Amino acid sequence: MNKKVWSIFAGLCLVVSALCAVPSGAQTSQVKEKPPMYSYLSNWQIPREQWADMAKENASEKVLLQKALADGTIVGYGFDENLVHQPGGETHDSWFSAMSMAGLMKVLTQFYASPNSTSSTFSSATKHWDEILVSRYYNWKSGSWKDGFVSVASYKLKADAPSNAVETLSKDVIVPVMEKLLTDGTVQEYEIDTAAVHTSSPGTFWIVCVTLTCPPKSAQI
Repeated sequence: MNKKVWSIFAGLCLVVSALCAVPSGAQTSQVKEKPPMYSYLSNWQIPREQWADMAKENASEKVLLQKALADGTIVGYGFDENLVHQPGGETHDSWFSAMSMAGLMKVLTQFYASPNSTSSTFSSATKHWDEILVSRYYNWKSGSWKDGFVSVASYKLKADAPSNAVETLSKDVIVPVMEKLLTDGTVQEYEIDTAAVHTSSPGTFWIVCVTLTCPPKSAQI
């Protein structure tokens, strides 16, 4: 179980503070687009009295996800509790990632076939919504983490932004910074996501990173 920190400012501070330590030449390094990685994100707003039950549901789901990870259907999964609550926002989420949309749908179908999909805990949710995201810029250290922190920074491009704005930002700024942070152990995983199925406003993208401390060790003052 990771703890999720929703904060645009946290993401900005992480990028800006690290950017100062990256040589200018590195910011224009030959960053290449990777094969698309698809992620299914399930968001839940669960009443506080059901939070302990949600942890039990996650443990049950882990069995299915671990099997899918072992056979190569997915490349990663996780469960998050939100530490920065917002009106109408989620309290919990779960996610899994695959290198194809077919792999993503295969696991999702298995979830819907599971008796747990209609459990009383999920039925208690006051809100629920799903997202399918795609990333072409990502990297991670192999392994698993418990009680880590997932920082999610959400951005929306201006209406007149060029069509390749996310690609340009990723290649020239974000990826060089994140690769340095990955190398020095500040982050364990990062990805730059856009909507694969458009349930969010057009032009929205997310910078996601996993750390073992909050704030990340190198960013502490």
